Amino acid sequence: MSVQNPLRLQNLAGKSLLTDEALAISTLEYLPIELFPQLFMEAFCGRHTKTLKALVQAWPFVRLPLGGLMQAPHLGTLQAVLDGLDVLLAQKDQPRRCKLRVLDLRNSGQDFWRMWSGSKIHVSSSSSMVPGAVDSLRAEKPLAPFEVFIELHLKERSMDGFLTYLLKWVEERKASIHLCCKTLRILSFPMENIMKVLSMVRLDCIQEVHVNCTWYLPTLAMFAPLLGQISKVQRLLISHIHLPAPMEQDKQHVVKITSQFLRMHHLRDLHLESPFYLEGCLDQMLRCLMTPLDTLTITRCLLTDSDLTHLSQSPKISQLKGLNLSGVTMTYSSPELLPALLQKVSATLQELYLEQCGIRDFHLEFLLPALSLCIQLTSFSLRGNFLSMATMEKMLRHTSGMLSLSRELYTVPQESLSCQGILQPSRLAQCRTELLEILKDLGRPRTIWICFTPCPHCGDNTFYHPEPIIYSSNTLT
Repeated sequence: MSVQNPLRLQNLAGKSLLTDEALAISTLEYLPIELFPQLFMEAFCGRHTKTLKALVQAWPFVRLPLGGLMQAPHLGTLQAVLDGLDVLLAQKDQPRRCKLRVLDLRNSGQDFWRMWSGSKIHVSSSSSMVPGAVDSLRAEKPLAPFEVFIELHLKERSMDGFLTYLLKWVEERKASIHLCCKTLRILSFPMENIMKVLSMVRLDCIQEVHVNCTWYLPTLAMFAPLLGQISKVQRLLISHIHLPAPMEQDKQHVVKITSQFLRMHHLRDLHLESPFYLEGCLDQMLRCLMTPLDTLTITRCLLTDSDLTHLSQSPKISQLKGLNLSGVTMTYSSPELLPALLQKVSATLQELYLEQCGIRDFHLEFLLPALSLCIQLTSFSLRGNFLSMATMEKMLRHTSGMLSLSRELYTVPQESLSCQGILQPSRLAQCRTELLEILKDLGRPRTIWICFTPCPHCGDNTFYHPEPIIYSSNTLT
């Protein structure tokens, strides 16, 4: 007689139990812990809502990663699970076997379901869904409110049925339920709805915020106090904020926005796309930063010489690992300001992006000594600027000793373009040959990319990447 895989037997046991749903529910008190995940998966796939409700009430793990089973939000399943939670919440004493404290509706927890279904096993060491870890974790927070984790991506004009039902359920049980999310994304969502949703979320749980809305400055200022309440945010991205005609009131809006950084004691990554409202007053924001940043992105805007000076002098950027100033026009800036900034961050900087900054040969002449100090640099991009072959050769020689540099993106040499700025393929081919000879002369294996915009094939204002120029000890291409 053949011996079947124990996990295969668990699968068969789960399917067999569900042939009689009433029997399955009645046996949960005595069912081995190992059978719960498989039975839940079978009930989920077969939409056995009564069994799902009963399983929730007897769930022997701290966390139920329901979101890991749902390819798309399913309202019927959510209703069954929440009905089961309602029974638990109504009971003065939780059932002996039930250890459930967290319902996770995020697209996560697949490792848990794979482990119990017999797929390739890989369990995170931080998992709270291993039987042996249950009692100790329960002991740490015996009286904590029940937690529901969700992914909040607010991108429609109105909320879908799944989110609407969940929020209504949470609102009616605020005293016993904490609604949590780690990442908040807002894309073209009415302010009234944003306020309503966030009023039900534990804001101190949010660690990452993306705001990508076509708002005017007063709207961002209206939203800013909510940002301040997200006090544990570690990564903040704000983009597409429009600046209307200059008004005296704009200064008040900027103060209201920048002052919120005083409340963000965990902020490490700050990304601001098109922050035109900071022109001439970047120092206001820098003074309000409470922690040194790991990454700073300020793109597609104008910064004054005063802004760049304050940036290079700020103690909160002295430990930067990533700096992106793409689209910040340096054409009319004092050429010594950007080198001063690089010197400040040279000991820690790993990624530097200066794309479409209007950088020309004389800017780079000032920049090269400071750039060569950035020995930790791994990624560097100068796409979309205006450099000659002679200057590019100097740059390649200055950066040759930066052994960690593995991703280099440069603009096409000016010699590759016609007087009208149109790319000339034959000239580009000649420049590529010359650049390869320079790499060969330097003698270190290296790959560089020469990029230009707009794309010659589609005309889009995106960077086009032809084949890289590669020098290696074995191959020349």
